[in-house]
Amino acid sequence: MDRNISGVIDPAPAAVKSASRVLDLFELLARWDRAVSHADLAEGLGIPKSSLTQLLKDLVARGYVEFHAPGKGYRLGPAFADLARRTARETDLIGCAEPFLREITERTGESSALNRLKGWQAEVVATVSGPHRLVTHMRLGDLAPLYATSGGKVILANLPEAELEEYLAATSFEPITPNTLTSAEELRRQIATVRRDGIAFSFEEFTPGIVGIAAPILSGSGYPLGSLNVAMPSVRYSPKVRDRVVDVMERAAREISGRMGRSDRQRPPE
Repeated sequence: MDRNISGVIDPAPAAVKSASRVLDLFELLARWDRAVSHADLAEGLGIPKSSLTQLLKDLVARGYVEFHAPGKGYRLGPAFADLARRTARETDLIGCAEPFLREITERTGESSALNRLKGWQAEVVATVSGPHRLVTHMRLGDLAPLYATSGGKVILANLPEAELEEYLAATSFEPITPNTLTSAEELRRQIATVRRDGIAFSFEEFTPGIVGIAAPILSGSGYPLGSLNVAMPSVRYSPKVRDRVVDVMERAAREISGRMGRSDRQRPPE
């Protein structure tokens, strides 16, 4: 083992070696157009068969490798195809949404963003800043609690009930601002309203002085692919502004959802 400059044992080399071994296995399987036997894998990787057995057991359990009985060997599993689909869909979603974000900001004068579900948080994956001197900046990669943001709440409202319950059971409601929701019961009440109206709001619940308005982007089956949101200083918020923003957001979200649904239907069958 290596030691860092403070003399503490550094476990990183062992972890890196294990990760490299997994990647080597994936690359070896990807090079073959057939199932590869246990013996050939051990020889190709230069590792003991006992070590390979445990590695394969873990990867098969997670779907990244599968045993192909007719070929009497191993090949890449369905989890790889799932990752590829997710990556392609996210790329498609960002490319589809960006022109609409520019239009939203142009028509409302406020900053807009595209959010996606990352773990149990909302991540900003595309954004356009408004033209005002007093403006809200939403940066790429920003993460925020779902219960405290408009974009997060509208995603939660469109999750299947089982996933929503899983989220509520796992979430600790931290009071980020004086207006932050602090219980599952409060969030449930807001989610019921979001489901009825199709729009979510955040009134200074994540950032003091900022109001958020969000609409969902849905797959053909109704699953939330992400959300569009506008964030503005509360001093510029009014019922008239709300109605204008909601109209623009709903139109954009419907159009993007429709395009993503058509894109899914055009993908080749698996």
